[in-house]
Amino acid sequence: MPLDALPHLRSGKVRDLYDVDDDHLLLVASDRVSTYDVVHPTPVPDKGRVLTGLSAYWFERLRALTPNHLVSTATADLPAAVADDAAHLRGRFMLVRKVQIVAFECVVRGHLAGSGWQEYQRDGRVCGVPLPAGLVEADRLPTPIFTPATKAALGEHDENVPFEAVVEAVGPDLAEELRSRSLAIYAAAAEHAAAQGIILADTKFEFGLLDGRLVLADEVLTPDSSRYWPADRWSPGTTPPSFDKQFVRDYATSTGWDRTPPAPALPDDVVAATRAKYVEAYERLTGQPFDAWLHQP
Repeated sequence: MPLDALPHLRSGKVRDLYDVDDDHLLLVASDRVSTYDVVHPTPVPDKGRVLTGLSAYWFERLRALTPNHLVSTATADLPAAVADDAAHLRGRFMLVRKVQIVAFECVVRGHLAGSGWQEYQRDGRVCGVPLPAGLVEADRLPTPIFTPATKAALGEHDENVPFEAVVEAVGPDLAEELRSRSLAIYAAAAEHAAAQGIILADTKFEFGLLDGRLVLADEVLTPDSSRYWPADRWSPGTTPPSFDKQFVRDYATSTGWDRTPPAPALPDDVVAATRAKYVEAYERLTGQPFDAWLHQP
């Protein structure tokens, strides 16, 4: 549902961005679901609330490691212009500070999966980082690695780049801070997830500059930006099931869809299974019932 009372800046695959004032934005997470960078016509109920709730949880948990741009998720802090939309927005919005976004996805990989696995098969490296020979898909890496990527336009794919490309674009000091901050956040998050029986295989962060400080921005450690695996289902050499939209990907592939728009509609059972997987991720990672987030002030 669009918010006509605020200037709409842009929409991504999931989030809609609105201008609040000189210092603040409103990020609203929809229930849209995409695969292969194409949005399906069928929403997954509460998906946006799971993403927002997990981001809010991680922003607070990681505050000692890094400042972030989140101001509030409470409906009492909504701009007056959209106060009447509080019921719709509850649990799916973040009031955030405006930041100057750094134009790289800061990806950290602790396991070999996705595009990293594909790169490794070609030349034994990921984003220029050499890795030991003989690794198999889903293997745990000897140590987590920082593998940045360029931020792609809507409908296009991010492109992995070597660390040197970040240095060239933003300078050595900021590049090193992006790398060290990303690795530290990943380590803390992976340790917490492991205690809940979940492997954080990889994730991507976005950072921005606020009054000269580097701050964590956008979403953080959600099933849309991270690859979470159940630890008891992990076996190197196979692809573990994910706490994300894997049911949607599997269904879309089964239809013979060629990954170009339009994406196929989703049947009820795929939608229900996907919602359940997102909610399970929220509850296991936060230790709180999802209902509590739905009924927050």
